[in-house]
Amino acid sequence: MIQLDNLSITKNGADILRDVSLKFGQGGITALIGPNGAGKSTLLNAIAGLITPSQGSVTVEGCDMIRARPPERASHVALLAQNEQVTARLTVRDLVSFGRWTHHKGRPKDEDHRKIEESIEAFDLVTLADRRLDELSGGQRQRAFVAMAWAQETPWLLLDEPLSALDPRHVRDIMDRLHALTRPGENQRSVVIVLHDLSVTARYADRIVALKNGQLVTTGPRVLAMTGPMLSDLFGTGLAIERFGGRDVVVPC
Repeated sequence: MIQLDNLSITKNGADILRDVSLKFGQGGITALIGPNGAGKSTLLNAIAGLITPSQGSVTVEGCDMIRARPPERASHVALLAQNEQVTARLTVRDLVSFGRWTHHKGRPKDEDHRKIEESIEAFDLVTLADRRLDELSGGQRQRAFVAMAWAQETPWLLLDEPLSALDPRHVRDIMDRLHALTRPGENQRSVVIVLHDLSVTARYADRIVALKNGQLVTTGPRVLAMTGPMLSDLFGTGLAIERFGGRDVVVPC
């Protein structure tokens, strides 16, 4: 379970998050939505324990993420931040192997190599494993970064705008894979993801956390909490949820 109690974060005298309290359990995809500047990325970094709040607490599976040491935090969450920078000369396998560092500390064992290959396969990177990152398309490269975070083998995967600048085919490819890997089963994981595409949110999210001006607007199962009136108020423009081809789609109104 992720639980935040009265979380507030101030930066340079400005309130980035104010009195955010929420909790949700493992499983599925949780989408963080809201307008630019709402505090979504800050919230994700706070969950990862990378930001010290001005007040409040953050726990993940009972671990106090504010006070925990980095190795303990890394056993609970894997964070893929925006615009991750690595040398282009790395191969896909090299990149994915970074996700196992917290397990082997530079001395990989057979289990680590097995998990690396499993992550490569899970994100359809087998034929690209020995290719350099600068030889890949944007969508292929982003899949490799997500696979790196997945290889960390944590209960929670935190993704900050991983779909940015991807074309619709690559968006669907990544989200289909994340959706499948977060379904109930022996190896189920939980994903918290910052999303801007509301139709992608409507299609894939199991629950939402909506933020505006650093405050929590609503949270809950997506089918209940994500409504046209809520979205219209959240983004300050008319939005409606329509059914098309058996799926919910968000459209302007």
